[in-house]
Amino acid sequence: MKLIIAIIKPFKLEEVKAALAEIGVEGMTVTEVKGFGRQKGHTEIYRGSEYTVDFLPKVKIEIAVTDDAAAKAIGAISASAKTGKIGDGKIFVVPIDQVVRIRTDERGDAAI
Repeated sequence: MKLIIAIIKPFKLEEVKAALAEIGVEGMTVTEVKGFGRQKGHTEIYRGSEYTVDFLPKVKIEIAVTDDAAAKAIGAISASAKTGKIGDGKIFVVPIDQVVRIRTDERGDAAI
């Protein structure tokens, strides 16, 4: 099993959600976050003063998938979140040792 963590631009969330639903991913956790990478923020002018915005708004999506579904999920996220411009985001893939569904006590792939 894999935990896929994707950091994307907020306006791409609906496209990513639709792409994941299309390949059968049923659940996800979405968090509004702030951060920066190579983008290093940007400058804005407010009331005549210029200031730097270091942390840009992003969305973090977390999904748990079986090993077989991981490649399709990564492909769906990558294709639907891509704008071709700096700041499109990153996808992290982390192995999961165990999953337990609290309600039924199912474990492993059955709990996903």
